[in-house]
This record gives sequence, structure tokens and C-alpha cells, in this order.
Amino acid sequence: MSDPDEAVRFGVAPDGDAPIAYLQRIRDYYQRLGYGAPYRWAHYAAVPFAALAKELAAARIALVTTAAPYRPDAGDQGPGAPYNAAAKFYEVYSGDSRQDHDLRISHVAYDRDHTTAEDPNSWFPLPALRRLAAAGRIGEVAPRFHGMPTNRSQRATLERDCPELLRRVKEDEVDAAVLAAV
Repeated sequence: MSDPDEAVRFGVAPDGDAPIAYLQRIRDYYQRLGYGAPYRWAHYAAVPFAALAKELAAARIALVTTAAPYRPDAGDQGPGAPYNAAAKFYEVYSGDSRQDHDLRISHVAYDRDHTTAEDPNSWFPLPALRRLAAAGRIGEVAPRFHGMPTNRSQRATLERDCPELLRRVKEDEVDAAVLAAV
């Protein structure tokens, strides 16, 4: 966020409050891509989470992922594929939690030197959530999972994508969400 007033309005922590050293590397990367102002990582000084109001074994759990639906026309999207902007998505999407889905992460800039991306459960643990529900560890899996875009616009994320995601999660009467972000 380049506007300090907007940062205050959204409750974003100051630039120096950065827990991970690679943030400067990301700022440098966005500068090399040609973005004007240095990228300001959105993180919060106060975390807006709440304690679960019921036992986990009785809770409806949603899955939110940043993985993208596989699109055969968008080039290589398999494990270890190079970064592939063509596979990106730009709007919140939802899918039926009872079905299996082919989601991929080639559209995200992750450390391909030290990560293989071969285990889809790391970014889309829907089968694991179903097993937990069947074993009684969680009450149930929400009827839909949701995909959250990884756009480079904090404004779009905060003003468009987050409210849309929240609307869908509330519509599904979810008690808690697992956020599987790459």
C-alpha cells in the first residue's frame, strides 16, 4: 500500500514490522517488474481471529486455497513447472467439496529451488478434511471450498476479494476455515 492513510484505515502494520527477511527480496522483485512504489507487504499488528465457539468435532470447516483450477490451454502447470502467469485467476471461485478437483500452483511465485510442489495436499487438503470429518475429528466439511486470487493489488484483495470470500463463507454457515495459501 503506497498511501499511509489507507494503510491506517485497513490496520496494516508499519513497514518495519516484518517477521521474515525475504520481504525485501519480494519488494526488489516487484520493482524489477516495473511497479512504481515499492511493494508494501500487508500484515497486521493485531490479528483479527476469534476463538472457535464450539467443539471442533461439531464445527463446519471451509477450505480456502490460493490454488488455481487446472486449465489445459494455459501451458505447463504440473509439479515444478516454471512460474506461469497464464494460469492465474482474478476472481474468487467456489467448488463442490464432495467432489475431487484438479488444482495447480504454477501461477504462484514460490521457491522452486527448494520445493517440488508434488503433493497437492499441501495447497488443497480437501481429501484430508473429508477424512477428518469421516473420523469425527471435525463436524463436517462445508459444502463448498473457495479459491482466493493472489493478485498483486492489496486494494482489490481487501475491497473486492475478501468481502466476496466472506460473503460465500457466511452463506455456507461456516464455523472456521482452513487457509491453504501458497
